[in-house]
Amino acid sequence: MNERGTKARILVAALALLMAVSGLGARLAYLHIGVDDAVRDRTDATRRIERQLLAGRGRILDRNGSGGILAINLAVKDVCADPALLAANPEDLQLTTAALADFFDLPADELAVRLNRPDRRFAYIARYVHREQADKLAAMDLPGVFFRDTTVRYYPHGDFMSHILGFVNREGVGSAGIEQQFDSFLRGSPGFMEGSVNAFRQELYTKRGRVVPALDGASIELTIDQYIQDMVEKALDTVMEEYGAQGAWAIVQHVASGAVLAMANRPAYDPNVFFRSAEDTRLNRAIGYVYEPGSTFKCVLFAAALNEGIITPEDVYDCENGAWSYANRVLRDYSPHGKLTVREGFQKSSNIMTAKIALQLGDRRQHDYLTAFGIGRPLGIDLPGEEAGILHPVNRWSQVCATRIPIGQGVAVTGLQMISVVSAIANEGRLMRPYVVRRVTAEDGTLLFENSPQELGRPIRPDTAGIMVDLMRAVTAPGGTGTRALVDGYNVAGKTGTAQKAVAGGYSATGYIASFAGFLPAENPQISVIVVVDEPQPVRTGGRVAAPVFSEIASGAIQYLNIAPLQSVARW
Repeated sequence: MNERGTKARILVAALALLMAVSGLGARLAYLHIGVDDAVRDRTDATRRIERQLLAGRGRILDRNGSGGILAINLAVKDVCADPALLAANPEDLQLTTAALADFFDLPADELAVRLNRPDRRFAYIARYVHREQADKLAAMDLPGVFFRDTTVRYYPHGDFMSHILGFVNREGVGSAGIEQQFDSFLRGSPGFMEGSVNAFRQELYTKRGRVVPALDGASIELTIDQYIQDMVEKALDTVMEEYGAQGAWAIVQHVASGAVLAMANRPAYDPNVFFRSAEDTRLNRAIGYVYEPGSTFKCVLFAAALNEGIITPEDVYDCENGAWSYANRVLRDYSPHGKLTVREGFQKSSNIMTAKIALQLGDRRQHDYLTAFGIGRPLGIDLPGEEAGILHPVNRWSQVCATRIPIGQGVAVTGLQMISVVSAIANEGRLMRPYVVRRVTAEDGTLLFENSPQELGRPIRPDTAGIMVDLMRAVTAPGGTGTRALVDGYNVAGKTGTAQKAVAGGYSATGYIASFAGFLPAENPQISVIVVVDEPQPVRTGGRVAAPVFSEIASGAIQYLNIAPLQSVARW
């Protein structure tokens, strides 16, 4: 090979290398400063991310404010993986799979299938992992594993007040109780962030773009007092255990305003793990379970008859020695009596006297008063799931209905409706809308909503209500059916109820609902309480089963609220 040929080959090679470098440089320049913006945009888009910024869900507080936190957000982590990155390196895939399977106690073979996906860049390993556990995992520095900040709803007191609070489902949506009813206030508004990631999908914080901060949800302050609520729940636990009941529920209400101070149900559930509970356990029985009330319902009939001037407390009725036939149906009293005054008949809960007064009142007027007291329609409490109860139109009443409905048969109510009747009597005839939310406040302290007492109607006059208070006081006096409801140092007014449960074709021979509803102090009513016990055994009367529970709850509540027998000190 001669010298000239060698130089020629070197020159050709140099020219080829120069052309290659020039072409690469030109292409690089074209991509960065060329006029084809669409190409550059597509290149940038492969590294650009858009992410939603989570809003903190608002707190739920009791009536004592920030000192009574009932529901908060808990900061947690989602553990995620990049399957494409792991699939590219079999050793990393094997290492990460084995470590994650051991850490979370997951089947290794199933996890390997989920992670060996070259076509995917994202997979959940575990959701809502507490930060302490996530920190331990992060310290292991596993290939392809990363974390995302998130929150989970946390109820620090477990099943306490569960039917009022409700729960938030896995999608972050309020699905029962306050969480559902006020979801739009609680959930806030999510934010937005634009940014870029490197080849390993790690965010480049120096290239973060537009950021719209999240707006946290508002806080809900309830009328519920957690101390009174605790008294009620413990009392229901005791009666459930003592009588082997199927269920029990109770409400404590402020008479003048309608504000609910406590509302409890048994059985209860833990909203932190709501998915482990049965649907019927999550039912708020105090507002969503309808039952035939029995003799507590006599309050409506006697109030109506007094208001119409049909009876006076001293009028006398023949109670037929305990058995009376009307429309070819025999009506019986629990204990036989002869002639009784209206006061005595109410005190001893005579079915026969009640039926005779109802016939004097007439079907139409009886139905009108029932409606005026809120029977057969929702009262509008600010909780989901309130039932209307059952009150048939007058044109559907049979001849015997007029004598059975006033004693609490052939009609169905909720516990909330029954306590509202009693509270209306205590409140000089004013029927108030019950409510459980006191106010809603934004994160910056702005007041978004505040409840105030709302009168729904006046079914009876104040003078009639005063007479009814005297009749209801007699129920807890010697000779009455509710003596076990007494509270030391206070005059208590109320009414017992013992009702056979309706079944297909008639009434159960063994299933009863025992109840007591009343208020105190009788001279200046401040709080009302209803207790309902479903199928207590073997004792089943309201006077024996529910009245002592009323006494326990009312005694604790009135002392806690520092209400003296003859004065009002609480502000609502």
